[in-house]
Amino acid sequence: MTLPSLFRMRLPKALLFLAFLFSNLTLKAQELLCEININAAGVQSVDKRVLDDMKRAIKDFMNQRRWTNDNFKTEERIKMTIALSLSGTVGNYTATAQIIASRPVFGTSYETKLINFLDKEWGFNYVEGQPLDFQPGTFSNNLTSLLAYYAYIVIGLDYDSFSKEGGKNYYQLAQQIGQNGSQGGLKGWSQFDGTNTRYFLLENLMSAQFLGFREALYDYHRKGLDTYTEKPEDARSLLLEVLRKLKVAFEQRPTSIFVKTFIDMKAPEFIRIMKEATKPEQKQEAYTLLSAIDPQNTDAYGELTK
Repeated sequence: MTLPSLFRMRLPKALLFLAFLFSNLTLKAQELLCEININAAGVQSVDKRVLDDMKRAIKDFMNQRRWTNDNFKTEERIKMTIALSLSGTVGNYTATAQIIASRPVFGTSYETKLINFLDKEWGFNYVEGQPLDFQPGTFSNNLTSLLAYYAYIVIGLDYDSFSKEGGKNYYQLAQQIGQNGSQGGLKGWSQFDGTNTRYFLLENLMSAQFLGFREALYDYHRKGLDTYTEKPEDARSLLLEVLRKLKVAFEQRPTSIFVKTFIDMKAPEFIRIMKEATKPEQKQEAYTLLSAIDPQNTDAYGELTK
C-alpha cells in the first residue's frame, strides 16, 4: 500500500508511521497460523511452567518466522496444528507428533485438510528459556529442524493446492533439513527407519514416480473442490480423474505413506461429493476406485452404490 507523495507530505509523522505499520501487517504477515498442543502425561515430575514455556517458544518459532519471500495477508495464513505427546525425562524428550494443516475451500466456510500425519519419531532436548535457533543449511538441534521441516512441508502442500508443482521449492528446503538431520543419527530422518516416517513422506512428494499424482493435488483442490458449488458436475468429473491417478500411484507403490495419508484424509470428501452424482456410472466408478486403493474400508464406500 503506497500513499501518493503529495498526500504523504501532508500527513503527521505519527500517522505516517501507523500507515506504514498497517501496510506491513496487512501485506507481510507470516505464512503460518500454528497452534501447539502438548500432552506430557508420559513425563514424570515435569513442571507446568516448563511446558507452558515450551509451548510458547514453539508457537513463536512457527508463527513469527518468515518462511517464504511471498507476502501473505493475515487472513491468508495457513492453519496448522502440532499435537505433541511427550514421554522420556524432563529436558530429554521423546514424542509423537500429529501434524495437521488445512486450507479453505473457495466460496464456502469449509476447510479441507492438506495433511494429517502422525510422526512417531520425535526426540529432542528442551530447557526452559532455551532460544530456538535455526539456520538453513546447518543442523542446530533436532527440535528446530523438525519444526522447520514441517513448516516447509505444509507450505509446499498449500502451494501445490493452488498451482501445479507450486510447492517444489519448499520440498527441496525440507529435503536439505532432512539430510542435515540424518547426520545426527536420530530416528525418522533416514530411509532405514521404516516406511511410515517423515523421510518417506517427503520422498513420496518429491518422487518423479508420483509426479502425476502431485499434479492431481492442484486438480483436486483448485479445479475440483474450489469450483464444486458453481459447477458440481465438472468438479465430480475432475475428482474421478484424481482417483484414477491415485490408483496408478497406489499400484506403483502400494506401501506409499503419502497415498495412504491422502486417502485417509480425503475419503469422506470423495464419498460426500460422489454420493450426489446424478450418473450411476460415476458412483460405481468412484466405489470401484476407492475400494481398490483402500480395500480395508470397502464397507464405507458401499454408500456410493446404494
